[in-house]
Amino acid sequence: MEALLDFSQPFDVQLLDRVATAFYGGSGQEQQMAQLALTQFEEHPDSWTRVPDILEKGSPQSKFIGLQILERLITTRWKTLPESQQQGIRNFVVGETVKVASDDASLRRGRTYLSKLNLVLVQILKQEWPHRWPTFLPELISSSTTNLSLCENNMAILKLLSEEIFDFSEEQMTQTKTKNLKNQMSGEFSEIFKLCFEVLKEANKSSLIKATLETLLRFLNWIPLGYIFETQIIDLLLNRFLENTDPSIRNVTLSCLASVAALEVGPEYDGKFVVLFSMTLAAVNKSLVPPSTDIAAAYADADDHAQQLIMNLTLFLTSFLSAHLRPLETPENQEMLLNAHMYLVKISQVEEREIFKICLEYWTGLVAGLYDEVQATTGGEAGLLVGLSLSGGRLEGIPLRKDAYATVLSNLRLVMIARMVKPEEVLVVENDEGEIVREFMKESDTLALYKAMRIVLVYLTHLSVSDTEEIMSEKLAKQVDGSEWSWANINSLCWAIGSISGTMSEEQEKRFLVTVIKELLGLVELKRGKDNKAVIASDIMYIVQQYPRFLKAHWKFLKTVVNKLFEFMHEKHEGVQDMACDTFIKIAQKCRRHFVIVQSGETEPFVDEILRTLPRITVDLSAQQVHTFYEAVGYIVSAQPNKQLQSRLIEGLMDLPNSAWDSLMAQAAQGLEVLNSLENVKVLSNVLKTNVSACESIGCFYLPQVARIFVDMLGLYKTVSATISQTIAQEGPIASKTPRIRQLRAVKKDVLKLMETYIRAADDLESVNTNFIPLLLDAILGDYNSNIPVAREAEVLQLMAVIVKRLESLLTLQIPATLDAVFEPTLDMINRDFTEFPEHRAGLYKLLREINLRCFPALLGLQPAQFKLFIDSIMWAIKHTVRDIADMGLSICLEVINNFASSPAEISGSFFSQFFISIVQDILFVLTDADHKSGFKLQITVLARMFELVDTEPIPAQLFDPSQVPNPNVSNLVYLKEYTENLLRNAFGHVPAADVHEFVEGLAAHHNDPNRFKLTVRDFLIQTREFSSGDNAELFRDDREAELKRKAEEERQAAMQIPGMLKPSQLPEMPEDKEEAIKRATTDANNDVLTDDTDNLDKLLGGLQRDGSIATGSPRWPRW
Repeated sequence: MEALLDFSQPFDVQLLDRVATAFYGGSGQEQQMAQLALTQFEEHPDSWTRVPDILEKGSPQSKFIGLQILERLITTRWKTLPESQQQGIRNFVVGETVKVASDDASLRRGRTYLSKLNLVLVQILKQEWPHRWPTFLPELISSSTTNLSLCENNMAILKLLSEEIFDFSEEQMTQTKTKNLKNQMSGEFSEIFKLCFEVLKEANKSSLIKATLETLLRFLNWIPLGYIFETQIIDLLLNRFLENTDPSIRNVTLSCLASVAALEVGPEYDGKFVVLFSMTLAAVNKSLVPPSTDIAAAYADADDHAQQLIMNLTLFLTSFLSAHLRPLETPENQEMLLNAHMYLVKISQVEEREIFKICLEYWTGLVAGLYDEVQATTGGEAGLLVGLSLSGGRLEGIPLRKDAYATVLSNLRLVMIARMVKPEEVLVVENDEGEIVREFMKESDTLALYKAMRIVLVYLTHLSVSDTEEIMSEKLAKQVDGSEWSWANINSLCWAIGSISGTMSEEQEKRFLVTVIKELLGLVELKRGKDNKAVIASDIMYIVQQYPRFLKAHWKFLKTVVNKLFEFMHEKHEGVQDMACDTFIKIAQKCRRHFVIVQSGETEPFVDEILRTLPRITVDLSAQQVHTFYEAVGYIVSAQPNKQLQSRLIEGLMDLPNSAWDSLMAQAAQGLEVLNSLENVKVLSNVLKTNVSACESIGCFYLPQVARIFVDMLGLYKTVSATISQTIAQEGPIASKTPRIRQLRAVKKDVLKLMETYIRAADDLESVNTNFIPLLLDAILGDYNSNIPVAREAEVLQLMAVIVKRLESLLTLQIPATLDAVFEPTLDMINRDFTEFPEHRAGLYKLLREINLRCFPALLGLQPAQFKLFIDSIMWAIKHTVRDIADMGLSICLEVINNFASSPAEISGSFFSQFFISIVQDILFVLTDADHKSGFKLQITVLARMFELVDTEPIPAQLFDPSQVPNPNVSNLVYLKEYTENLLRNAFGHVPAADVHEFVEGLAAHHNDPNRFKLTVRDFLIQTREFSSGDNAELFRDDREAELKRKAEEERQAAMQIPGMLKPSQLPEMPEDKEEAIKRATTDANNDVLTDDTDNLDKLLGGLQRDGSIATGSPRWPRW
């Protein structure tokens, strides 16, 4: 294989064939060696000289490799080749393409090879056309009239060229180049269109017609409308090809019509669009998909062509109706409008997720528009909306658009309810084997689909609460009578019921929800078997957590539901306990106030009862589930406004963990043998994790508990650290991997996590600084510094970052000692490569960033060598290949620059004279390096700031040594421009010097215009990467991310105005007023119509314990 790389010898094509065969058809070491040889051969700068021999004599695999080499040469090194070689390559590719494409048999035989040749030719065109190859299009069009096979391939070339210029140009070419090519293509399009039209009018060869239609499809989204509506092209599509017997021609024709349908133009074309829609729909009704077709069933049994027809019909209908719905909403077009929408309703039942997503996007737009019209008509008043949905849908004789869609919307509700997918709160699922199990992996696609379906169903409910409720009630009745019973059906129905929370009035919601829960609990009575009961239990839990408003308003029901959740916490069926805990925490978050007051008919707050029976409730839960339970009760405790009562509640909540803690601390006081027991160490870790969970939800009020265990906790930390260090010293670094040491380290991590959680929430920072910080730093910093690298906890760095962030200037005096303890030891761990100790690397840079932001004066007091190391570490970060680290480094860099820019002149001058130019050099390095494209946005932000500093905010020092420059009086701005220009010229010799100069002048001119600055840099990078190859998508990512962020915020703001559009868990926290909660409690007995119902529900709930499906469990010591 080495002979492949010897370019001093004649080329052996057969050797390449053998290597290619080994790569494509071999296995194991032989395949790996072949891959290595081919990679080295392709990347050799002279490999392109072998291409003519390869294409003439090589095997198909070798020819493909040869064309890859040629394509890489054209896209990366074209401008470095002499003009004669460029011309030779161009002529060779054209000749080879014509040779293969001129004969019908060779065209069929070499289809793959020809496609690659076409792509190479288009890459040459992007370099040469039009300025150095102005006759290309006339030559191509002329040759198309001489040979049908050649014409077919020329259509493929035109399609590729259109895609490269109009679809994919943004990330491949500069703005100027893209604009020139688009103008040239548009200017010569009349001849191209004439050729396409002539072929479609006269040709009978199926493959040529299909190729021409596919090419036309690429043109339709950018050509002037005159070519579409002022020629006979639409008539040709409709009359000659839409009902063609060749299914592939039929499909691409419908795709062309869909592309036209998506065009959004002025109202002057409305009439033409209506005619287009009418004729297309007539053909669909007549022969393509008759109205009586069961589309879902037909799709399931159809071949690929028929399934593609349904996809194309979906795209046509949704594209047209999205862009041109209003012209169809007239009395004369009413039948056609309903016909089209009923097609979409049927298509929405097809079991193909991509088709359903397309329909769903259209339905979202339609129902949102209908809702907005109703809202505008009623002035946006919720009460009127509800009344309107219950009435006939008219206001004082005013017709509404939704009236015309009543049948469509009712059918759509059925589809949405039947197809509702699983929300993220549901943990109990049916696996591929038909078993009910706990879900461990969330499907992001399913969650996104649920969100979209939920939006549609919320709108549909607002448009008619009564119809939605009637459909859901009927489907629930069919679950109870067994006529439609299945796990899938009951799940989708309950998920739909949960998804419309907040859309009904409080009275409607009360009536509806009581009926639903009663029916579901009755269903539990009817069904036998643990799987059936687990499914229904998960559905009940999901529904109740989605209706916190109802639970708040009906205390007895809330208490009954919570007690039922406590029973579910003993259920051993997979997933039920997890979901019970998750449901409890959501209810606790939204209804916390109701647990801490004495409700009507009660003698104590419910939280007291929970704490008293806590051992019995949690006896069957795993450790992680117990932590979730403690966090949930913590939310309840945080709602107690009386601090004395709150402290008592915290004491009661932590009674069991504290008992276990005190017992082990007492044993530790007698001797450290207690830590030799792995079980004891696990108990300590579990107690600390329980404290973390409670602290997460109780927040700053957790101070009494933290203070209670703080001293013992630090003593434990030091003791555990000493034990770890001693063991590693005796047994070597491998000891850090043993179960005992790993568990001891877990205890250390838990201590650090608890302190981080509390300090993050603390409100009395002076007290924290006085009472906690000195002892805490004494315990953790020296230990971190003295440990061997593998025994250092990254959580120390994370905790220090939080402490600095919260205490700010209060901690300034502690920064030097902190850096002495953690900075250089951590740098020594992470500066050897980019992969080791990733958590420590992230923690260190978080800490450095917070120190710069909150305690900047402390940095000014560092020794020069240590400060230089600080700056060097930032530069190492920006060169990291992991995006998060590089972005953090760039952010720190920018913030350091800004801090020094606003410092006194003697400080800023000293800093910039020493570091300014080196920072610019490093920024330019990562900016032009293909491995650091992900940091483009922050890189240009820093670079723009650097140019701004030397231009508008003169730096009080020279950035250069006057003895080293020709003109010692030159300004900093001029020096920076000259330095940057020289640096770039040396790095990118293939870029013309004039282009480099223009780029640098652009940097200096546009630093105050972020968008212009970004475009200037982006164009230059695309130009430089024509030499170095690579994907430029990262250069445009910040634009896409900003657009997605803006759109998401707009959608959220709009959703907040629509009742029920945000799930209860997404709504901002609005703690209920104390008096209002008490009022609800005292009037509950008088006004709650559910009193009797709740008693009955409680009896029904008890039915869940039958068949041995739930073992309540006797109280015993929990698993601390």
